[in-house]
Amino acid sequence: MRGRFSDRGSATVWSVGAIAVLCVVFGVVLALGQAVVARHRAAGGADLAALAAADHWTEGGTAACARAERVARAQGSRLVRCVIVGDTSDVTAASGREPFTAEVRARAGPSGSAGPVGPVGPVGPVSSRSPVSRARAG
Repeated sequence: MRGRFSDRGSATVWSVGAIAVLCVVFGVVLALGQAVVARHRAAGGADLAALAAADHWTEGGTAACARAERVARAQGSRLVRCVIVGDTSDVTAASGREPFTAEVRARAGPSGSAGPVGPVGPVGPVSSRSPVSRARAG
């Protein structure tokens, strides 16, 4: 005969609890993976867009930024900011959707060139909460 307080069914309760914890952990890992993918996509788009803009600086800031925008779009990101000063380009690209949006900044131009002074092409604000990556080509 069983007592008034039986252990019968306790394994089911523990199993359901363990499965719930594993589901939460799995969801967090998936979210982190999505954030990392967005960051890498933005970084690749920003780096290549900066190189494209620096390569076409002789055509003028607007044409160079238009080229950078096409390259960023081809990489699955969007151009947020583009500045051309002399032969140096400074671009910011973004990728992903909220809450996993990543913005990355990249610069390209010959070594020893001056930094950007003001906007010239398609311009937008740079988020102060976004991670920043700098790339120099030269």
